[in-house]
Amino acid sequence: MDQKTVLITGSTRGIGLGIAKRFAAEGYAVALNSFEPEDQVGDVLAGFDGAAHYFGADLARPAAGAELVARVIERFGGLDVLINNAGVQNVAPVDEFERKDWDRVLAVGLNGTFDTITVAIAHMKQRGRGRIINIASVHGLRASAFKSAYVAAKHGVVGLTKSVALEVAEAGITVNAICPGYVHTEMVERQLADQARIHNLPVAAVKRDIMLSQQPTRQFVTVEEVAELAFYLAGDMARSITGAAIAIDGGWMAK
Repeated sequence: MDQKTVLITGSTRGIGLGIAKRFAAEGYAVALNSFEPEDQVGDVLAGFDGAAHYFGADLARPAAGAELVARVIERFGGLDVLINNAGVQNVAPVDEFERKDWDRVLAVGLNGTFDTITVAIAHMKQRGRGRIINIASVHGLRASAFKSAYVAAKHGVVGLTKSVALEVAEAGITVNAICPGYVHTEMVERQLADQARIHNLPVAAVKRDIMLSQQPTRQFVTVEEVAELAFYLAGDMARSITGAAIAIDGGWMAK
């Protein structure tokens, strides 16, 4: 009866999966999400030994995020922590950026976050407690060329985080954004290939001279580091941290 529930959007791979594993290790009931049919995520579910359940939803579809949260609450009887991690990326010069790609990046990364928050906040207000953690990006704080849609979406997520945090500051709910630098995930691997094409450079040179040149540590952030920060923000000792956009970026923001 006392088991807590966490929903992580975009959690069948990368950062989202790492966060899900961290919460499962602490006894949370974990709601996984992605756009794939459930029969395609069997191997992921098997790794949780029954601690996770899958809720398919394409957050690019209007209201899909709201429906997702409602389904999770109905299944588990409540929701303690919402982590908005789902996002997609396209890299191209702005004058070559296709509108359909712009729309999907904004729909998943920003609109989907808004949709999940609206239902979660109403539920958490009734309970008098809750945690919302939005996985933004250092690109929610700084811009990079050729990423107009992603930068716009992540800046929007940071602004949304701050606004909602102010609205629920006295309701026992905290709302924060985590802003990772480059984390070595499948998405970053795809970006390496895209950036190599745009800059006409070898992938190794893109990694060294473009991506990691932004991070003074010259190291990728790890999935586990982001997951640990998310878990801390979900805990009782983080009750006074709200409306924050916390960079975990190897010193990028210090420059």
